[in-house]
Amino acid sequence: MASVIKIYALFLGSALLMFGGGLQGLLLSVRGAEEEFSLLALGLIGTGWSVGFVTGSIAVPMIVRNVGHIRAFSVMAAIGSITILLNLLFINDVGWILLRALSGFCFAGAAMIVESWLNEVADNKSRGTTFSIYVTINMASSTLGQIAMSVTGTSGYVPFVIGAISFICAILPTALTSSPQPRPLSSAKIDVRLLYKTSPVAAIAAFSVGMANGAFGTLAPVYGYQRGLDASGIALLFAIAAILGAVAQIPFGRLSDRIDRRLVLIGLAGFAAFVGALTVIINPQAGWMMYVLFACYGFAANPIYAVAVAHANDFAKDGDFAKIAGGMLLIMGVGLAIGPAVASMIMGAWSPVGLFVVTALFHGLLAVAAFLRMRIRRSIDAADRAPFQPMTNDGKQTLESIVLDPRTESEEDTEMPVDEPILPEELATPIDTPNEDKRDVQD
Repeated sequence: MASVIKIYALFLGSALLMFGGGLQGLLLSVRGAEEEFSLLALGLIGTGWSVGFVTGSIAVPMIVRNVGHIRAFSVMAAIGSITILLNLLFINDVGWILLRALSGFCFAGAAMIVESWLNEVADNKSRGTTFSIYVTINMASSTLGQIAMSVTGTSGYVPFVIGAISFICAILPTALTSSPQPRPLSSAKIDVRLLYKTSPVAAIAAFSVGMANGAFGTLAPVYGYQRGLDASGIALLFAIAAILGAVAQIPFGRLSDRIDRRLVLIGLAGFAAFVGALTVIINPQAGWMMYVLFACYGFAANPIYAVAVAHANDFAKDGDFAKIAGGMLLIMGVGLAIGPAVASMIMGAWSPVGLFVVTALFHGLLAVAAFLRMRIRRSIDAADRAPFQPMTNDGKQTLESIVLDPRTESEEDTEMPVDEPILPEELATPIDTPNEDKRDVQD
């Protein structure tokens, strides 16, 4: 019972973190547009978050080793709260870019410490359930934070104060815990070369998702604002996209357990590219068409990263999943940092709908890359795959999230086969015999 109470207290802490993060991220984009920040400045605000988050994921473990988990968490939460309030006191584009980077750094550290405690109290039997509940709570809480903007609005001090209160309240579950401090935080387990050797498709997917989602998450609120939506409409727009994207992970994830995951990636990325292109052509005003297009985009785009991680895991050797997943986080982080800046320049030079040129381009490239790789390497037999796990793709995952993932725990006990390339003469004939060799080949 004590372990259950600790787990749910930590879930509460994570929910409060994600609620504040969801509210702050959407709020800054819309309020910045209202303050007439340049499109480039708005894009760089998203870039600042990603740079700060990646830096925090690497640096915070060293801070925790020096001062301990509880002190480090309290510092991260306190500074994170201060940055939200400083966003209110100093409404300046350059200041917001720097503050957003600091906020990303602190958010990464706070999230890693909560996840470290979850790793400590979750045993091997409950790890899969704990991970699934954790991902669900994070998705729901971030979405609720975005919806909250429809109540608080964007003007005045109320939304900023609510975000700060949420971040401060997240301290309580860890500050009041009576359990021993968990093991040290995970050091960076990142091997990009190993990731590309194991699955080029997964590496391309991580970068494409980062570019598309970084641009969309930061600048789609600006697009909605410039097309006539108010704060309530923008919050609803994002809530629909997020909810449908979360729901879509289950059926598409289960489908990818039964067929070649690259087929699922082609379908999802291809449809997301089509929706982006259609949005560019229609360029809808505020109304039902915009909601339909955003809903379709979220439905197609949000499951892509989780399917790509599962695909990489299918070909990972024993003990390599954590390094590969860490490499995917790093690559996605690079895309999340670059995407908003690139999209803002296109929007400024052409039109706000240029945002969807970026999403359509990178989703289209992923679909083409997955199709071409299917002709070079055959799929892993369905019986030899680890089950799909839902994941977030909003840049708020840390290395501790990977440790909590049950695939990291089980990889030592399960031998994951690596498939062989298809020879040219085999391309014209169906392949119906599973490969049983385990060789070092590229995806």
